[in-house]
Amino acid sequence: MEHTQLASEVQRLTESLEQLPEPVVKPAFIVVSGLPGTGKSYFCSQLAQRLPLVILESDALRKVLFPSPNYSPPESAHLFQTIHRLIERLLKRGIPLILDATNLSEREREHLYRIADRLDAKLILVRVEAPPEVVQERLKARQEEVNLVNKSDADWAVYQKMKSSVQKIRHNHYAVDTSRDITPVLDKIVREVRR
Repeated sequence: MEHTQLASEVQRLTESLEQLPEPVVKPAFIVVSGLPGTGKSYFCSQLAQRLPLVILESDALRKVLFPSPNYSPPESAHLFQTIHRLIERLLKRGIPLILDATNLSEREREHLYRIADRLDAKLILVRVEAPPEVVQERLKARQEEVNLVNKSDADWAVYQKMKSSVQKIRHNHYAVDTSRDITPVLDKIVREVRR
């Protein structure tokens, strides 16, 4: 991707974000991983109510760049190249953030680890999960709520297809089951960010 095109797309994504929190010396960079329907966006919204963070939601950002997304590998590669540049730009400015994306493969996450290392951000990893029957219900409800401002197009078939690509997170991370009370994990992350 040409440098000027990348820069203008990063700018478009930046403008699509809600108000940014105040910069800090060592910003938190929270990477959330999990299959569609496991409750990543819910978890991120709950965390953002307790900490000043900007949420980078890959589904919403995809629709900024691609109003009619096709979810092809080249489109996803382009999207994440742009998101990674956006993450770098925000962290350089000291803006704490959460990346809300599936982040299923360790190879994809390695890139995020390197960004955090290079920019001396406080990296916190979270694996979000829920029992398959709960996910199936959620995804079914999501498809039925046509008028809902739903940023994700993933359904049960997408979940089933992606399930085989989940790789173990090789670094210390929090695991949270969103079918249960998520408060204990939220509390631990809030403490770690403030430490």
